[in-house]
Amino acid sequence: MTGVPAPAAGGTGRRPSPGAGLGTPVIHQAGLWNIANILTMVRLVLVPGFVLLLLAGGGYDPAWRAWAWAAFAVAMITDIFDGHLARTYNLVTDFGKIADPIADKAIMGSALVCLSWLGDLPWWVTGVILGRELGITLLRFWVIRYGVIPASRGGKLKTLAQGTAVGMYVLALTGPLASLRFWVMAVAVVLTVVTGLDYIRQAVVLRREGLDAERTAP
Repeated sequence: MTGVPAPAAGGTGRRPSPGAGLGTPVIHQAGLWNIANILTMVRLVLVPGFVLLLLAGGGYDPAWRAWAWAAFAVAMITDIFDGHLARTYNLVTDFGKIADPIADKAIMGSALVCLSWLGDLPWWVTGVILGRELGITLLRFWVIRYGVIPASRGGKLKTLAQGTAVGMYVLALTGPLASLRFWVMAVAVVLTVVTGLDYIRQAVVLRREGLDAERTAP
């Protein structure tokens, strides 16, 4: 995504079109090197580091797992801030549009696959979550010509639940906390399925309305 005003990123930030007069509206142009894009890049770089930390010591060393959790937490936090900064400063770039969702799915997907490979998380849970993300991505392409479905409150809760649950599984928890993480993951899976079905419903409605508009257009 994108982040700070372009002057802070080394760009001009405001660049009137050639020959524009004093009354010409100022055009804000987002540069590639801004804080939000940098945060996205950091998240991408964290992915291989997170995997190495999680699998270090055979994948069951509590100390290495704690470091892996720290890397995962940083990735989740940067995910929140880069989007907020991009919206606040109106600095959305093509790079951010592509790299941000890739970074999100890369860190979550790598965590789920590694946890399942280590035997901490059932493979069907990983399959449900990753399958949902892949399906929604394909749906976005299916309806992109008719519009964009906005993020819902349920979707945000799903992301929060997934991040919390996966983070708890990354840590080497024991006792009541180990039992608690099972229920947090159960909530995350339910929200994943419910919000995925709702997204399908909205996508079908959006496409139907778009087709109707095309038929009635003069």
